[in-house]
Amino acid sequence: MIGYYVHHQGLGHLHRALCIAGQARSTVTGLSSLAPPAGWPGPWVRLPLDTGGPAAVDARAHGRLHWAPLHHPGYAERMAAVAGWLGRVRPALLVSDVSVEVACLARLMGIPVVVVAMRGGRLDPAHRLGHDLALRLLAPWPASVPEPGWPAHWYEKTVYAGAFSRADGRVPPPAPDDGTRRVLLMLGAGGNGVTADQVHAARDATPLWQWDLLGGPGGSWSGDPWPRICAADVVVTHGGQNAVAECAAARRPTVVLPQDRPYDEQHATGRALRHAGLALVRERWPEPAQWPAVLDEAAALDGAAWARWAPGDGARRAARALDAMAGTPWEG
Repeated sequence: MIGYYVHHQGLGHLHRALCIAGQARSTVTGLSSLAPPAGWPGPWVRLPLDTGGPAAVDARAHGRLHWAPLHHPGYAERMAAVAGWLGRVRPALLVSDVSVEVACLARLMGIPVVVVAMRGGRLDPAHRLGHDLALRLLAPWPASVPEPGWPAHWYEKTVYAGAFSRADGRVPPPAPDDGTRRVLLMLGAGGNGVTADQVHAARDATPLWQWDLLGGPGGSWSGDPWPRICAADVVVTHGGQNAVAECAAARRPTVVLPQDRPYDEQHATGRALRHAGLALVRERWPEPAQWPAVLDEAAALDGAAWARWAPGDGARRAARALDAMAGTPWEG
């Protein structure tokens, strides 16, 4: 049995967990405040929320943790639920995606921990604690583009799965061949800094392009963005790991506009993509007059190069590594 803790902010953690659990030979139990996603293959433990209620007191434990408020009933109930499950089931492994506090709790109960790595400035005391105590770090990016500045022992215990997404294994249909140049603006569920006025100005500045809006101001939403990604000549998106992985799976030329996130995560992803030459990265939303050149430059990128970032079997690689740590054999 593998336990998989899924953070409830945004949907990226949930999608990543579903990809890995669907490939694992071990039974994987999800632990989260989120509802189980469609297709989840194993048990699911719904956790109480640890927000709301009384004001948080010393939530960061003098900088040593990220969220451990004193005398907070929601937090206490949540950690008690995790501890109760760990004590009853005694899983072979606990994957934390991502909570330093849950990782510490599992390790204190004698359960080996795998921490899903995220890019950005993770050298604060709390991240160091979680990464140091982990048996392995699971990086959803390739070894050829490591996160710079880590301690040597973190690199030594990292499993590099490569980027993966729900779209892995799907064959991209050919883009429409009707002479229309299409751009998809794909913004995520975790919040973005793009305004409706910025989108309108970009559309007005690029009359030779047809814009499709997925999320964000004025955009529709879809539980399956794959057909719309594949139909685009260029995708414009934020720097979230899963959004980038879906563009990579479709092998579409991409403009990445990193959003401000804790620990500079998306900007760090942007730097990695720029270094690898895989996407056109702009640190801020371009001015209207810049958009024609931005889209033309992105359209000239070789989408096939995305295979270096997302080889197509990343979730299987991650699942195989977790199964090995949990003692579940693979055949073939």
